[in-house]
Amino acid sequence: MFRQTLSAPPKAISAGLRLAAQRPIVRSQLFAAPIAASRTVGLQWRARWYSESKDAETKGSEAQETAKEEGEAKETPEAALRKQLEAKEAEVRDWKDKCMRSVADFRNLQDRTARDMKSARDFAIQKFAKDLVDSVDNFDRALAMVPEEKLKATEKTEHLQELVNLYEGLKMTESILMQTLKNHGLERYDPHGEKFNPNEHEATFMTPMADKEDNIVILTQQKGFKLNGRILRPAKVGVVKNK
Repeated sequence: MFRQTLSAPPKAISAGLRLAAQRPIVRSQLFAAPIAASRTVGLQWRARWYSESKDAETKGSEAQETAKEEGEAKETPEAALRKQLEAKEAEVRDWKDKCMRSVADFRNLQDRTARDMKSARDFAIQKFAKDLVDSVDNFDRALAMVPEEKLKATEKTEHLQELVNLYEGLKMTESILMQTLKNHGLERYDPHGEKFNPNEHEATFMTPMADKEDNIVILTQQKGFKLNGRILRPAKVGVVKNK
């Protein structure tokens, strides 16, 4: 009788057990609340840590500014004078550098102006000299037309003596003219027998000559002129070309 009572559960308990066995267990419902709670705690901790770090930085910067202000307030008069002296010395160096640069620029300007003036003075007659060299060439051609044997003749007739006198007069006039031109920087040069220089000579022809050195001027067709060392007109020459 007693065993039957224990083995037979009440109807209410049996019904509850059956409902519990039939209801499915959802894991998300079991773990959702703890996860949400942990996230909330983490966010709160991070916010608190960030605010504490910002407060620490703000306090540190304020402490530095305060220390700097206190250091400036505690600065001695000697230190203040030393700073002023250093600032003045730096300003003096700056002005000295500017003055030195200005002096150097002015000296360069003086030298450049002097060179320009000298160049203008030396070559002021360049155009006039170019027009004058043709007249000098005519003197040279006139003197070259007189045969040398007539000038060296022992017996001179009246006409021959007049020719000699004319030649000597032309020669004297040419000498005076060339000396006057030389005083103004204009000089004539004859490169016969010299090495050919393309900067000073103009080759009108080239010819082979076995007994002559290569690139030697063998004939001067027209003499050259220089004005204060600068080529005014190159000499026209014939050159040996064996190779």
